[in-house]
Amino acid sequence: MKVVKFGGTSVASGPQIEKLTNIVQEDAERRIIVVSAPGKRTKDDIKVTDMLIDLGEKCIKGQSTDDALAAVIERYQSIAKELALPSEAIEEVEQDLHARLGFYSKADNDDQFMDQMKAAGEDNNAKLIAAHFSNVGIDAVYMNPKVAGLLVEGEPGDASVIPEAYEQLKALRDEERVIVFPGFFGYTEEGILTTFPRGGSDITGAIVAAGVKASLYENFTDVDSVYVANPNVIENPEEIHHMTYREMRELSYAGFSVFHDVALIPAFQHDVPVSIKNTNNPSSEGTLITARRKEENTYFPVTGIAADKGFSIIYVRKYLMNREIGFGRRLLEMVEEEGLSYEHLPSGIDDTSVILRTSQFSIDSENRLITRIQNELGVDDCYIEHGFAMVMVVGEGMHETVGLASRATQAISGAGVNLEMINQGSSEVSLTFGVKEREADDALQALYKEFFAKVTQ
Repeated sequence: MKVVKFGGTSVASGPQIEKLTNIVQEDAERRIIVVSAPGKRTKDDIKVTDMLIDLGEKCIKGQSTDDALAAVIERYQSIAKELALPSEAIEEVEQDLHARLGFYSKADNDDQFMDQMKAAGEDNNAKLIAAHFSNVGIDAVYMNPKVAGLLVEGEPGDASVIPEAYEQLKALRDEERVIVFPGFFGYTEEGILTTFPRGGSDITGAIVAAGVKASLYENFTDVDSVYVANPNVIENPEEIHHMTYREMRELSYAGFSVFHDVALIPAFQHDVPVSIKNTNNPSSEGTLITARRKEENTYFPVTGIAADKGFSIIYVRKYLMNREIGFGRRLLEMVEEEGLSYEHLPSGIDDTSVILRTSQFSIDSENRLITRIQNELGVDDCYIEHGFAMVMVVGEGMHETVGLASRATQAISGAGVNLEMINQGSSEVSLTFGVKEREADDALQALYKEFFAKVTQ
C-alpha cells in the first residue's frame, strides 16, 4: 500500500481537490491520504492556518472573533460549494470551530489552545475531502489521529512521535476503505492534542507511512521535482530524479523548502521510499528518495546546492586555547544555559567560532553570553556578528572525489565572495561555507555554474 500526502496548494480549493481525487482513483494502492490545511489559491491569498492563528490570537486577547471566524468558515464554504457537498458538511465545520474557541476556557495555557486552533485547518479539510470521496464513489473514511493511535510527546507546536505510535498505526493496514488522515498533529498519552512544527503534515505522512510499512510514501506538492538549487535564485535549475535520505536531509536543513528538515526521519528509520510528485502534473517523473543511490548515478559527486540565511557567529580567541582542558565544554555549556543550540563549531589553535541561528538571540541573551565568556573563560577577544548565510554543497559521491573542495572554493572566490567559514561534515556528504547574507545568491550561482551548468553544455 502507498501513503499519499497532499500539500496546502493541492487542497486549497475544490478544483485542486478534484485533481487529487483523480490521482487517488488512478492507483488502488493509494490507500491512506494525508492532507494539509487549505493553502493559498493565488499569490496574494492567505493560508487557512494563518487565518486560524489570527482567530486564536483574537480570542486570547479578548477581542471580537466574529469577522475572523466568518472568514475561516467562508473558505470552507467555498470548498464545499465547489465540491457540491451537502450543507451538513459545512455545518460540521462551523460546530467544530465554535467548539475549539470554547476550549479556551478549559486549556491549561495559551499554547495548548493555539494548538487546538491551528489543527482545525487539517482536521476539517480531511473531513470535507473524505465526504467528497464518498460522493464520487470512493469508499472512504475520515480517520482521527487519536483513534489511529498517533501518539506524540513534547511541547505545543513541537511534538515528536513516540515509538509506541508505530505499533498502533500498523492496524490501519486492515482498513479496507481509503483513509483520509489529517496532518500536522497527534495526541499525547494523556489525550492532549499537540501539533508538529510548522510544515508538520509532511511529518505526519512519513510517520503513517512508517507505521503501516508502506511500499512508498508519495508527497504531492506544486513542483515537478526537487531541483538541484533554488529556482528563485537559479533560472531553470536541473531536476533531481533520484537522491538519498541523507542528501535530502542535508539540503532540507540548508534551506530547501520541499520538506521540513525532520520530516524524512520516520521514513529513513523504517526504510520507506519517498516520491515527490506534482499534483498539477502527476505524470512527471518527480524525485525518488531512497536509502541508497542508483548505481548509475554514483559517478556524479554533487546532488544539490542550497543556501540558508539568518545565522550569527560568536568569535572567541584565546592564546593557547588548545592546551586548556575543558575550554570547549565550558563554552558550549554557556551557550546551552542561554537556551541556545549551535549549528557549526569550526575551530583553530587559538580561536573558535560558534555558529547559531540568529532568531534564537535576544539583546539580553547576547550581552549576557559575551560577558560570561569574557569573565569566566578569560579570553583575549569575544564578539558576535550577525548577517551570515550557510551555503551547502551536498552529494553522496563527494567523499570519493578528489579536488571537489578546491573547485567549490575557487568558484566562490571567483565570484568575488569572501569565505567566512568552511566546514566539512563528518559524514562527508556535505561541505558548508559561511558567507555574508548579501553574497549568498552570488555564491549559489557560482557553485551551480561550476557543478551543473558545465554538465548541461
